[in-house]
Amino acid sequence: MDWQTLLNRERLGKPLHSSEELGRSPFHKDHDRIIFSGAFRRLGRKTQVHPMSSNDHIHTRLTHSLEVSCVGRSLGMRVGETLRDSLPDWCEPSDLGMIVQSACLAHDIGNPPFGHSGEDAIRNWFKQAAGRGWLDGMSEAERQDFLSFEGNAQGLRVLSQLEYHQFDGGMRLTYATLGTYLKYPWTARHADAQGYKKHKFGCYQSELPILEQIAHKLGIPQVEDQRWARHPLVYLMEAADDICYALIDLEDGLEMDLLQYAEVEALLLDLVGDDLPHTYRQLGADDSRRRKLAILRGKAIEHLTNAAARAFVEQQDALLAGHLEGDLVEHMHGPAKRCVLNAKDMARKKIFQDKRKTLHEIGAYTTLEVLLNAFCGAAVEQCGGRTPSFKHRRILDLLGKSAPAPDASLHSAFLRMIDFIAGMTDSYASEMALEMTGGAGPHR
Repeated sequence: MDWQTLLNRERLGKPLHSSEELGRSPFHKDHDRIIFSGAFRRLGRKTQVHPMSSNDHIHTRLTHSLEVSCVGRSLGMRVGETLRDSLPDWCEPSDLGMIVQSACLAHDIGNPPFGHSGEDAIRNWFKQAAGRGWLDGMSEAERQDFLSFEGNAQGLRVLSQLEYHQFDGGMRLTYATLGTYLKYPWTARHADAQGYKKHKFGCYQSELPILEQIAHKLGIPQVEDQRWARHPLVYLMEAADDICYALIDLEDGLEMDLLQYAEVEALLLDLVGDDLPHTYRQLGADDSRRRKLAILRGKAIEHLTNAAARAFVEQQDALLAGHLEGDLVEHMHGPAKRCVLNAKDMARKKIFQDKRKTLHEIGAYTTLEVLLNAFCGAAVEQCGGRTPSFKHRRILDLLGKSAPAPDASLHSAFLRMIDFIAGMTDSYASEMALEMTGGAGPHR
C-alpha cells in the first residue's frame, strides 16, 4: 500500500459538485457530516459501559466518541509530522489528524442500545429465531450477518447507506475516512478466524460491493475471499479507542465507587513517572479526587499518545505491507503498554461485574426480545407478498418509508428492522418495548 492512494479524497456514491472551500478540506467535511448526523446525536442516550445514570460524569457513547476523536486527531497529526516526506504533496499532517478524528467519531455509530450487551442480545435472539426456521431460505453468509451481529458492520451501513443519501452513498464520506473507519474489513464469514474477539466483522453481505469499492479505491490488498488487509490508519483509530477505554473506564469506576482513588493513581503514576504536571504537584489534601485525576489523566494520555505514535512509525513497513500482527498497544514500549493492559485488567475484575450493570444487561435482553419479536415477526409475516395481520401492519407503519417492501428478501427485510432497532437510544427502546407489552410508559 502507498500513502498517495490510501489518502484518496474521492467520495463514495455520486459526488456533489461543489468548489473547494477555504479552510475546509474534504476531510473536514467528513467530520462535519458525522457530527451533524442523527445517528451520531443519538449516541448521547446510548450506554457506553455503565447504565444511564443520574451521575452526569458517567460516559455515554457520545462523550466517549468525542474523547476518542481528540486522541485520534493528536495521533494522526503526530504520525503525519513524522512521515511528512512520505505523504502526497497536497497532504498536511493536519489532514491525517482529521481523517483519524472523523473515523474515531464514527467508530461506535452503529452500536445498538444497551452497549455490548445489546449486541449480544441481538445475536442470541437470532439464534433462537434460526431454531424457529425464520432464517431458512437465506444463504449461510446471510444467516451469519444476524447470528454474528456486530455494531461495526451496522456502522458501515449507517455511514454508507442510511444517513443523508439513503441507499445512494449515505453520508458520501471520502474513501480515506471510510477505510480508516473499517476496523474489520471482512464479512461474517471470517468473524471467528482473525485472532480478534469473537463475532468481530465489519461488513454485511448487503454492503460487500461497497467494501470492495473502498478497498479498490484505496489500493488495499485482498487477503482472501471477502477479506481485505486493514488501512494503516485504522491502527491509530483503534489505539485512540484503547487509550480512552483504558483510562475512562477507571474514571467511571471511581465515580461509581467501584475503585479506590489510590489504586488508579498508582497505575497512572507508574506510567508518567517524574513527569508530573506542576499543577498536580501543587494540589493539596482539600482538592477533590476528580480534579486530581483530571490533571493526572491528561498527562497519562500524552504519554500513551506519544507511545502509540512511536509504535506506528516503527511498524510502518509492516503496516503498509498489510501484515502487522496484533494492535499498536502490543507494539508500545514498557510503561505505556503495561498501563493499558493493567487498566483493562482492573476494569474487567472490578467494574464489569457491578450488579447495577448486570441488571441493566438482563433488561437489555428483555427489551430487545420484545422489539425483535414484533418487528422481525412483521417482516416474516409479509414475506413473499403475504398480507400481514392488523397488528403487524401497524408495526410496519412505525417504519414509514423505511419499511421493507412486501417483495423484499427476508435478509433485506430483517436488515431494515435492525436499522430501526439498532438506531434507537436506550430510553426509546425501553419505552417502546413497554408500550408494546401493554405498559403505561412515560409520555414523550
